[in-house]
Amino acid sequence: MVDVALRGITKAYGQVQVVKDVDLDVAHGEFVVFVGPSGCGKSTLLRTINRLVEPTSGTALIDGVDVRRQDATQVRRGIGYVIQAVGLFPHYTVAQNVGVVPQLLGWPADRIAARVDELLALVSLEPARYRGRKPRELSGGEAQRVGVARALAARPRVLLMDEPFAAVDAIVRASLQDEIARVHRELGTTIVFVTHDVDEALRLADRIVVMNAGRVVQVAPPAELLERPADDFVRRLVGVDAETRRLATERPLIER
Repeated sequence: MVDVALRGITKAYGQVQVVKDVDLDVAHGEFVVFVGPSGCGKSTLLRTINRLVEPTSGTALIDGVDVRRQDATQVRRGIGYVIQAVGLFPHYTVAQNVGVVPQLLGWPADRIAARVDELLALVSLEPARYRGRKPRELSGGEAQRVGVARALAARPRVLLMDEPFAAVDAIVRASLQDEIARVHRELGTTIVFVTHDVDEALRLADRIVVMNAGRVVQVAPPAELLERPADDFVRRLVGVDAETRRLATERPLIER
């Protein structure tokens, strides 16, 4: 079953094409990572899925439905979205931040409260300790966990994550990677994730989509990407430590 289908997606700003004729299917429950250098078009491509970017041509479909045929606000409420800057509302508590989309969807208060506690526990934040805190009282890692919980609150079919862990230090980043991998295993949510970090992509992905200059140059599982890079660009991206990276993907840290 395909949750996300991109068909001929192109995005141009004036004469400059930042995404060029991309076709891609993301299966239900799959964890797909877009990776490539800055400016390669990976974040722009991601944002065509939830209509934060309207493609110049081509179509994005969720569960077979063209997102352009739906109200943009409704599309975004049905798709989880996590970004590097987190974007928590500073005047809201953690519980209010996590519950904001269910509230907009008209969920009753008791159902929202139960969902908030369920999700805080899921991302390893003790509900009794954290639900009443304000964003200024959180560390960077805690804030990102709240951001993930908020994105999952309304049980979206698809979760989009755009460089979500880039602003935290290496130790916290590794912990957050472990958390999102565990959440993915437990919930089976379809995840499309953007990063410039090859090791992060190898650690998390079921399949990796390598982009360069707006084009998709290879789509492959981590082991295949390391063993059979499609061209010199992918070979350079993987780097001289390909064998070490291949061994890292075989560690039992993330169960596939």
